[in-house]
Amino acid sequence: MDEKKNNKINIDLSEEIAEGNYSNLAIITHSHSEFIIDFVKMMPGIPKAKVKSRIILTPEHAKRLTKALTDNIRKFESMHGPIKESKDGGIPPFTMGGPTAEA
Repeated sequence: MDEKKNNKINIDLSEEIAEGNYSNLAIITHSHSEFIIDFVKMMPGIPKAKVKSRIILTPEHAKRLTKALTDNIRKFESMHGPIKESKDGGIPPFTMGGPTAEA
């Protein structure tokens, strides 16, 4: 039990960060040493989208994040049913000069 107690991380969450940012598009690029995820807010009728947050991860952490998201999606769907995906495939990604994926 003491070992688990020592592994706890004390995390400070400010009010500003706790409010969060809405995002309905994620643009993912990567290099040999990092993954960059830009969380974008697109509004209907407004041609210019805005990056609301950029997160830079090591490849190792990106893989851990993928596993954690997969696990959480599985748990969510077991409680609430399958998450429906749009039939049009979503919004096409724009690139910033590197390999790109969209989520």
